[in-house]
Amino acid sequence: MSSLNLDDFTDLIERPDGGVRRDAEARRERLAVPPGSLGRLDDLGEWLAAAQAAVPVRPIERPRVVLFAGDHKIAELGVSARAAGSAVELVREVLEGGRPVSVLARRLGVPVRVVDMALDCDPASLPEGVVRHRVRRGSGRIDVEDALSPEEAEAAFRAGTAVADEEADSGTDLVVLGDLSVGGTTAAGVLVAALCGTDASVVTGRGGLAIDDLAWMRKCAAIRDALRRARPVLGDQLQLLATVGGADLTAMTGFLLQAAVRKLPVVLDGVVASACALVGQRVAFRAPDWWLAAHDSGEPAQAKALDRMALEPLLAHGVTVGEGTGGLLALPLVQAAAALAAELPERPERPERPERPERAEDAEDAEDAERQPEAGPGTEPEQEAAQER
Repeated sequence: MSSLNLDDFTDLIERPDGGVRRDAEARRERLAVPPGSLGRLDDLGEWLAAAQAAVPVRPIERPRVVLFAGDHKIAELGVSARAAGSAVELVREVLEGGRPVSVLARRLGVPVRVVDMALDCDPASLPEGVVRHRVRRGSGRIDVEDALSPEEAEAAFRAGTAVADEEADSGTDLVVLGDLSVGGTTAAGVLVAALCGTDASVVTGRGGLAIDDLAWMRKCAAIRDALRRARPVLGDQLQLLATVGGADLTAMTGFLLQAAVRKLPVVLDGVVASACALVGQRVAFRAPDWWLAAHDSGEPAQAKALDRMALEPLLAHGVTVGEGTGGLLALPLVQAAAALAAELPERPERPERPERPERAEDAEDAEDAERQPEAGPGTEPEQEAAQER
């Protein structure tokens, strides 16, 4: 019997510090720039302060991109513009620096970590650091079979939590989470449809490399068939991931939950990360407080998942490539929010003014009274009376 109990995460995950957030809001009121004039940057700075439990917020100095990789045999049905089993090509291009995420990461100085969970290739063809967490070679065809066995699902989930611990222990202060997969958006669509109680057509998108109408129809049918297999296991999130998820999606879910336990903020990139986050929310309702939605990729399943979690994307540039690209585009915005919250000066306090009479007449009377000496012996009124006599 498995010793893994996902219900434990409900108790382990706390919300970001509400008291610190109130302190950050109070400090924002004192800054020289008027409150509200920085838009969502104000909210981001306060969210980061609560996540870090620090006022003023600390700068984001050690961000990292973490990409979980895997192939999905559902791609054999022609639901993707890429050939089934070809995710390893994406991985090699990322490692060699030829993908959009690689270019942006170099420009921003952010390291990229790739974690192979179920690539359909010889593990010897990739670096040891990439393949050491692999669970199997390709996840099962979810329309007719389980993606993983129960043992594989547990191993994948534990691998995700281990990666989160490694990142937190190494000093990473923010993670951009993405995927490198072929067929992954189909599995993500099944998860979102199952958890939101909607039909396949509502969540079926075109994928990172856009598919044509015939492929979209095949994808919609694959999600419909897999959805029939998902609904009976909705009460057990690990079993749901084993049935219609896959090794990479299961690991990403474990990563997200453990990152929330370790109070490590995560930026979600794309529909696959959003679907895993939705599963994570079902496990621990406080977990989404530690996550940011990077961008709107245009995938209907992503929009459905983010709406369910009440997460609003930071950007809407129509970026569909995935691979953490949208997350990296949003990273400078998060870093800017931290810098502004920490470095903008506070307004100088105005010195207190002495109390003044309310009316001008009162002020003149007061001045006359100060100049008028008190009546007494030898004073001016007595001298005038003596002269009259």
